[in-house]
Amino acid sequence: MHDWPATAAEAGAIQDLLRPLVRCEPMARPVRTAAGLDVAYHGGDGRLAAAVVVLDADTLESVDQAVVVGRVAFDYAPGLLAFRELPALVAALERLRVTPDLLVCDGHGLAHPRRFGLASHVGVLTGLPAVGVAKRRLVGTFDEMGLGSERGAWSALRDRDEVVGRALRTRAGVRPVFVSVGHRIDLGTACQQVLKLCTTHRLPETTRLADQLARRTARATSGGTNASSSAGGTAAERRRRDRSGLSRSP
Repeated sequence: MHDWPATAAEAGAIQDLLRPLVRCEPMARPVRTAAGLDVAYHGGDGRLAAAVVVLDADTLESVDQAVVVGRVAFDYAPGLLAFRELPALVAALERLRVTPDLLVCDGHGLAHPRRFGLASHVGVLTGLPAVGVAKRRLVGTFDEMGLGSERGAWSALRDRDEVVGRALRTRAGVRPVFVSVGHRIDLGTACQQVLKLCTTHRLPETTRLADQLARRTARATSGGTNASSSAGGTAAERRRRDRSGLSRSP
């Protein structure tokens, strides 16, 4: 983990520094497991729960999960969401027993004003392939009239004449999601994997299950983080939790 910024200018500088590390390329191996990452907030004081759920990519059965509770690590600012959530998400990823082949983030990758959204940030930090799947656009336009209504239809998402992602229809007649490369994957493969993970809902099962776990944990820990459990883990984990206010979920 890099040093944490104190200002929006410092955060933007970190994005600019790390952006050249993003790799848009075919995946090196098949996706056997895919992990959904999501964060739920509880109350208005910055409390959060960060959840990671790993599924078998073929059966969509859960094979591992981890959740961390804590507080936001950065004040809200447009385009800087990753800095609020990353310490907790990375801590949850470190507690997995299974290393996923693909990270599926509830957010953007290259479809970002600085071409470095949450999916790119977490991909670069972990070195794992990552894709962003967002419910709403952050940048760009697409051909809404020309986008077919059938499942699998897509339209290029363009920002200043650059293709930064796709609007992808994951269910017939349902609003599209916005898919973009995070790291170590190409856009076509990213869309194929997202469709494979979307069975009966608009969003991938990875995202839905991570969202449910994060929400349950946020409600269960609404009285605050569990100080006694935060003493566990490695020395590095304890130092990170001390800096970011993280603790292990009960």
